[in-house]
Amino acid sequence: MEDILNEMVLVLNSNYEPLDVCKVKRAIILIMQKKAETIETNSGVIKSASMEIEVPSVIRLLYYVKRPRLELKLSRKGIFLRDNYTCQYCGKKGGELTIDHVIPKRLGGKSVWENLVTACKECNHKKGDKTLEEANMKLLREPKPPKNVHYFRLTRYLDYDKNEGWKKYFFIDE
Repeated sequence: MEDILNEMVLVLNSNYEPLDVCKVKRAIILIMQKKAETIETNSGVIKSASMEIEVPSVIRLLYYVKRPRLELKLSRKGIFLRDNYTCQYCGKKGGELTIDHVIPKRLGGKSVWENLVTACKECNHKKGDKTLEEANMKLLREPKPPKNVHYFRLTRYLDYDKNEGWKKYFFIDE
C-alpha cells in the first residue's frame, strides 16, 4: 500500500498543460478537497472503511495556476529534449546523437538555441563544416528556443513505462 501512495502522478493545469508531478497521496488529497479531478488512472484501487478510489495517474486542477515563464539555459540535454532526440536532418531517432551548428562556427555561427540542432553522427559527418546549401541538406524544423521550460523539468518522468500515458499531454510525437 505504501508503494502505491508514493507513485508519481502528473498534475495538469486547468487548461491541460503539464504543471508538475506529485505523489498519489497528495493527488488523492487534492481530489478529496475538490481542487482536482482524475483524468487517468493506473491499475489499482485504494480502499478505506468508507470509500474506494482508483489510483490516479493524471489529475487536472480545477483552477488555473499562473506560472512565470522561465528562460532555459542552453545545454546539450536541452537541445536533445527540444528536438525529441531526433536528427533534424534525416529524422532518425535515438542512437548516437551529436549537436550540430547549422551555420558553422567558421562563418560566425554562434552557440545559441537558433543555431544548434540534434544530428545523428552520419548527418553531422555529411554536413561537416558546410552550410546547409553547400551540403545540400535541409532541416526538418527551424531551431527555436523552447517555450515551456517546465516541460523540460517534467520530461525525466516520461522514461518510466508506468508513465507512458503521460506523453500525450506533452504533445510528443510517438
